[in-house]
Amino acid sequence: MWSDFKEFAMKGNVFELAVAVVIGTAFGKIVSSLVENIIMPVAGILGSGVDFTEMKYTVRDADILYGEFIQSIFDFLVIALSIFFFIRLMKKLHPENEEAEKKEKKPDKKEELLTEIRDLLKDKPVVMSKKKKVSIHIKGKRDENHE
Repeated sequence: MWSDFKEFAMKGNVFELAVAVVIGTAFGKIVSSLVENIIMPVAGILGSGVDFTEMKYTVRDADILYGEFIQSIFDFLVIALSIFFFIRLMKKLHPENEEAEKKEKKPDKKEELLTEIRDLLKDKPVVMSKKKKVSIHIKGKRDENHE
């Protein structure tokens, strides 16, 4: 069991996932700071100083903090938009992707020669010569003559 776990934990995908989680966490902190320190104050100015987190509805002794919920939705939308714009920016900075590279990749010499041979054979009619008898040998036995 230990060897199975060790094999699983040492696979490349596990390390790549760990790196992605760490980078994602750091990016999340940046986006959270963007939301809390830049966008929310601007939204507060545009919304006549409304702070979503202070919004609540009190029923008897319980506070329903719907402002926190609205704030969470707003944070999600801002995070999704920032990731969307970040990805678009990265695509513009690096327009070549793997599919474009595969399509534009030049074939090597062997592929070029094979393509030329194929094209030449396409254009010319194939003439088959008539042979009278053909002997077929399978596993050392001689079969009947076929025409």
